Amino acid sequence: MILSAALAKDAFAAGRVLVIVSLAVTIAIGGWLTGQQMTGGIDPDSVHPGYFLPTAAGGLIGANAAAQVHLHALAEASFGIGILCWVLLGAVILNRLFSRPPLPSPLVPTMAIELGIAAIAGTAYFAVAGQAVSLMACVLGGYTVLMALAQVRLIPVYRRLPFTPGAWVFAFSYSAAAADALAWLTITKPPGTAGYAIAVITLLTAFVSWIAFRTAMLAARGQLFPAWPPAHQTADAASLVHRVLCRHALLTGRA
Repeated sequence: MILSAALAKDAFAAGRVLVIVSLAVTIAIGGWLTGQQMTGGIDPDSVHPGYFLPTAAGGLIGANAAAQVHLHALAEASFGIGILCWVLLGAVILNRLFSRPPLPSPLVPTMAIELGIAAIAGTAYFAVAGQAVSLMACVLGGYTVLMALAQVRLIPVYRRLPFTPGAWVFAFSYSAAAADALAWLTITKPPGTAGYAIAVITLLTAFVSWIAFRTAMLAARGQLFPAWPPAHQTADAASLVHRVLCRHALLTGRA
């Protein structure tokens, strides 16, 4: 959707069609996953901020893209999907983060999405409602600042993690925060706006470049993806499963 909206600046009709198709696919997938989740059976400890992506993030990004190709009613509808899913899922996800055991290490980077989704909501609101400071813009901006401060508190947690491709979650979330900050700078035009903008872009570029470099190093070492377990371990696991199933069948037959 982001690339399609960018294409519309040079080829409006093609970009507009691609925005519509991309948004339709996004909403269809979000609706399917929501229906799947409504069937129940999800372990509360398996919930994490990544659940925001299909519906909340997808709807808000879609609102921004649709507004850029002058589909304002579609942008407002998509904004509604994104905001409502953010609020409803946010209550579930924060309850899990607050009251349940810590996330497993591979999922810890998803906590950065709490900042990313707030920032996307801010930029989507500007796209739908116009580039002006308003009550809702300040509400969303304030919550984004709160989530940014929460990320500062989480830095020691992130530093203990081994580097994995999951670090790209930070690129997504912090890029969204940078875009929101640049939008505010453009609208409010404080003294030194150009300097602040250069600092934001420089820091973000350096951070994403560092992630890309570390990812390339993993790939060069053949460590980018988890290795398949040795054949004997796979066989042992299959044998164990077979024995458990046989024992269960035997006990059930005796009962």
